[in-house]
Amino acid sequence: MSKLSHIDENGEASMVDVSAKAVTERVAIASGDVIFPTEVFSVLKESQFSNKKGSVIHTAVIAGIQAVKKTADLIPLCHQLALSKISIDIQPKENSLQIKCTVKCTERTGVEMEALTGVSVSALTIYDMCKALSHDIKISNIQLENKSGGKSDFSR
Repeated sequence: MSKLSHIDENGEASMVDVSAKAVTERVAIASGDVIFPTEVFSVLKESQFSNKKGSVIHTAVIAGIQAVKKTADLIPLCHQLALSKISIDIQPKENSLQIKCTVKCTERTGVEMEALTGVSVSALTIYDMCKALSHDIKISNIQLENKSGGKSDFSR
């Protein structure tokens, strides 16, 4: 069993030393859902997902991109990374908006936390923009879908 990478030999929180790792292309994709009551989703769909605050989807995309770029400021032991691509796609499904965030870089460490942060903040932005219609909105299923580059790849 592997040990926790962010805990040192004294049990203290520690940023991982990635200086000896190879620089490779890293890609991570995360996803999540914002689930609405049926009647709320109908209202949003009829309004083309816009309200007094503006376009729910476009605002959530911009918020998610900004969050990806701020991940190291939000998650204490994340490395600052020079990101090469951020893509956030939000699609309506049955009574929900499905969010997918793809992040790329050429670095010594991966971008999983950045992709998960992008999905999370996009979902929170959707909630914020729609809470006037209902507080019975659920943010669900935020997860890493896949990652590549580095020591190991992952695919859900």
